Amino acid sequence: MPPWTDAGAPELNGTVSGTASVDFVRPQLQNIEIRSRAGVLAPVLSKGITIRSLELFEAIVRLGSVVEAARACGLSLPAASQQISNLEMSLGVTLLDRSHRPLTPTPAGRLYLARVRDALGQLRRASAELAVPDVAHLTSLKLGMIDDFDIEITPDLVRALARNLENCKFSLSTRPSHQLLSLLAEGALDIGVAATPETAVAGTTQYTLLREPFVLVTPAGFRAGGSGADVLPQLPLLRYDRGQMLGRQIESYLARHRLCPPDRFEIDSNQSIMALVASGAGYSITTPLALIRAREFLSKVTISPLPLDPLSREIALYAREDLPGSIGSEMAASMRVIIRERLIAPMTGLAPWLDAEFRLIEA
Repeated sequence: MPPWTDAGAPELNGTVSGTASVDFVRPQLQNIEIRSRAGVLAPVLSKGITIRSLELFEAIVRLGSVVEAARACGLSLPAASQQISNLEMSLGVTLLDRSHRPLTPTPAGRLYLARVRDALGQLRRASAELAVPDVAHLTSLKLGMIDDFDIEITPDLVRALARNLENCKFSLSTRPSHQLLSLLAEGALDIGVAATPETAVAGTTQYTLLREPFVLVTPAGFRAGGSGADVLPQLPLLRYDRGQMLGRQIESYLARHRLCPPDRFEIDSNQSIMALVASGAGYSITTPLALIRAREFLSKVTISPLPLDPLSREIALYAREDLPGSIGSEMAASMRVIIRERLIAPMTGLAPWLDAEFRLIEA
């Protein structure tokens, strides 16, 4: 008897092509089990259950369309349809209600979707952690992060970096973009993540991470309408501080369209602006990143596209040109994985119409 069949080691009944197992599905197993002396450990995945099929199922529910989901996942329509059919056949249940448009999950599909999102989230976070660059050879690392990433992105990134920071003096600054760009220009940061300015940041290499549209946010149930000067809601505009890049970009947009809402509120706190919108005190022009930071108010607001032409901004990672190796590009790649999971997926799930505009910019 081989040594690995000692007490407690698994014995395989049937042919098993891998060792992966999950706890969220009971597929038709065709009499294949992994057993130990203590009994059955876990089912193995049937052939029709793949990471790609799970990603596709999640995208169909998010977008309400197999065509759109196939495009988002880089599949042809026939291939996507076959993936979903194989997934449903493997599970022995119908996941999608095809009698309505947009497509919606069945009760079994909703139950499965919750587990799928958990599983994909774990896989994406693991990928991001493994992709974080090795900074063990650095003696110092000064990192600056845009405050929009403070809740969802920065903690995951720093936690992954911490594994390699034993011999490195590490500092982290969380600030608005205009302050981070000044620090980068002064050479006070090694790496900074900020909204892109109109001109290049001297002495750095830029790695663009994502593009996000500006949106209109009003109290829940409020319907904006009209034309000309009445195209904006007939409520007070809750302005962002014009000392910040976000506030200045919004003001430029209003001026370009010759819109002059009364100048009553100017606030430098995103949470305060969202709290006021949720209470019915006014409306604002903001971005998906700002909305996610104030997610506790999302059930009390309505998110809509801007009533005139679209406006967007980009967020980029800036790395000092003299940083050794490929630290900047590797960190950018890691951050894109976290951004997709923690920002883009939940926001486009809430407002599917954002899917085309709120997106990663790949290297």
